[in-house]
Amino acid sequence: MAERSFKREVEDLKLGKGDTFTGEGILAITKALLESGVGYVGGYQGAPISHLMDVLADAEELLTELGVRYEANASEAAAAAMLAASVHYPIRGAVTFKGPVGVNVASDALANLSSSGVNGGALIIVGEDYGEGSSIMQERSHGFAMKSQFWLLDPRPNLPSIVKSVKQGFELSEASNSPVMLMVRIRSCHVTGQFDTEDNVIPPLSVRDALSNPQSDFSRVVLPPFSYKQEHDKIDNRWPAAEKFIRENGMNEMFGPDTAPVGLVVQGGMFNGVIRALQRLGLADIEGRSAIPIYCLNVTYPLVQDEFLDFAKGKDALLIIEEGQPEFIEQNLATHLLRSGLTTKLHGKDIFPMAGEYTGQVMLDSVTTFLKQAAPEFLPGQVRAPNAPPPDIPDLSETVPIRPPGFCTGCPERPIFASMKLVEQELGKHQISGDIGCHLFGSLPPFEIGGQTMGYGLGPASNAAFDGGGERRAVSFLGDGGFWHNGLSSSIGNMVYNQSDSVAIIVDNYYSAATGGQDLMSSRADNPTKATNNPISKALEGVGVKWIRQIDNTYEVGKLRDTIKEALTTDYNGPKVIVASSECMLNKQRREKPLRKKAISEGRRVEAPRFGVDEDICTGDHACIRLSGCPSLSLKTLDDPLRDDPVASIDHTCVGCGNCGEVADAAVLCPSFYRADVVHNPTGWEARKARFRRSVIGWLQNRRATKQLQFQEVSQ
Repeated sequence: MAERSFKREVEDLKLGKGDTFTGEGILAITKALLESGVGYVGGYQGAPISHLMDVLADAEELLTELGVRYEANASEAAAAAMLAASVHYPIRGAVTFKGPVGVNVASDALANLSSSGVNGGALIIVGEDYGEGSSIMQERSHGFAMKSQFWLLDPRPNLPSIVKSVKQGFELSEASNSPVMLMVRIRSCHVTGQFDTEDNVIPPLSVRDALSNPQSDFSRVVLPPFSYKQEHDKIDNRWPAAEKFIRENGMNEMFGPDTAPVGLVVQGGMFNGVIRALQRLGLADIEGRSAIPIYCLNVTYPLVQDEFLDFAKGKDALLIIEEGQPEFIEQNLATHLLRSGLTTKLHGKDIFPMAGEYTGQVMLDSVTTFLKQAAPEFLPGQVRAPNAPPPDIPDLSETVPIRPPGFCTGCPERPIFASMKLVEQELGKHQISGDIGCHLFGSLPPFEIGGQTMGYGLGPASNAAFDGGGERRAVSFLGDGGFWHNGLSSSIGNMVYNQSDSVAIIVDNYYSAATGGQDLMSSRADNPTKATNNPISKALEGVGVKWIRQIDNTYEVGKLRDTIKEALTTDYNGPKVIVASSECMLNKQRREKPLRKKAISEGRRVEAPRFGVDEDICTGDHACIRLSGCPSLSLKTLDDPLRDDPVASIDHTCVGCGNCGEVADAAVLCPSFYRADVVHNPTGWEARKARFRRSVIGWLQNRRATKQLQFQEVSQ
């Protein structure tokens, strides 16, 4: 059950010649693949292209009709290896995953693919996750493209440009016998717009047809002496062929006047930001017409030397607008300038910040600084005196609340970390490693459990150095997504092989939850096209784990606490694995809320549990919050003048998971939590009972109020 369904939108993928497509970038990419005659597609979900995988899954029926093979791969490495079908066969293939972490995982397969070269077009669609909206380490995919000679496309973020890049990406790949990487940024994936569609193309050679006539060529195998020849082939043949195709097909674009004293060289993905900055300076209009020449690099690798030098001629200075570091493009273009003998000054990271996202303000400030230095005549009335104060920009940090990441309301992973915290209160602090996924939020307050993470599925492996014996056993966390991605072999298999005496806690929420709730092998859902309901515990047994504990309700904090304590104190010497399972609350609510709403609208009786805090009993020590951290559990100031400290309070966002009450009970905190079942469409008898109870309670409240001491303000 994915975060979002595209069943309705995928109908637009059937549009043909003469029609107009309207929608998001990820849907436009899918449509472009079908119009390009792609033979197979695959990938691994991950922001910002998680929804692209969801689109492909929802469009699987259409893909099958066209003879296109679709694979939801087990990892990015598996996806990249799938492109081997294009090595020997003239079949176009495309895979997608998040970069740069996906590129890192897939690096072995990608390097071999690039070395051997391809016959069919091979396209890697990388969701470049850079900037303030990113959830990963800040790196770029550009360096890998340079290392292995992938051609890297970075199209302007509008639908016609993205669609054109997909189609030209396949053509470039075939013209140069090299794989091509298409980089789409977060905004590109979700930008909306229109483009004129063409008919979908059935692949000339399907993978099914290729099986009937197998091909092989030992010169494509990456082994000496062929690997040495492949390296020369990259440089002597494939690279020149790529540059020739790029220039002849106008993949890079020129905007603005033919001559000017200065010019801008910009990554395609940054084009909209540049135009907006120029528009604010009065140097461009809303249609993108610029008063300053712009060389837009829709292909950021390889850089076409002659094309760049033609743009640089006659200009006094150029500004390279390249987000991220190192400044690969700037260094490359500086080399071209130096070797050509041109005296054009090159600016880039001396004006723009070396690292960080180029937001609208950063773009405006940097372009303005460049023009002040190199061509102030473009800024009439814009140049302030040298000592003039900067414009007054509001400090949003004082008005916008800080929103650190955290578990969702009712998340079944919260009680796992509450249980671990209770165990540490008794046994002392332990060496704990985290892993990629929602459970990594456990490293933040209020839990502060898990000190490092080294990669998806590598939680237990990152604790291997601490398995040499000691007073306390090391503990590591691993999600179900990471388990099936890489953890079974690299972490659990590693523990078994090395006879580890540490503890691994596998957080099983039934889905690849952090990427949008896609199904996994261990998902409980019945998926008509995928094999689900494969228990993690069975896989653990299969690789040799003997000590396994299965927890089927993580909200039972007391039981979970006792199980963790058992794992840390048992005399058993070997890997100890706890599988803590409960369904992701977001996916559960996505499934149950529509059903509940429908039942209520039809007049059926529906019960919905809610929890609350008795204000008269709550002591106000807030220990429950320190052991829960649920967004629905907050503080409330009472009107009682004799009680200064705020008490705990549960707001209307509560989903009735029961964790707060369980934590309070397991930690022996206080009895102030209560459960109330909200009844929709009650029976007649229930309605009469409710009216009677309200009348009795109201009478008792009024009687007590008359006996309370009243405080009144006396005016002097």
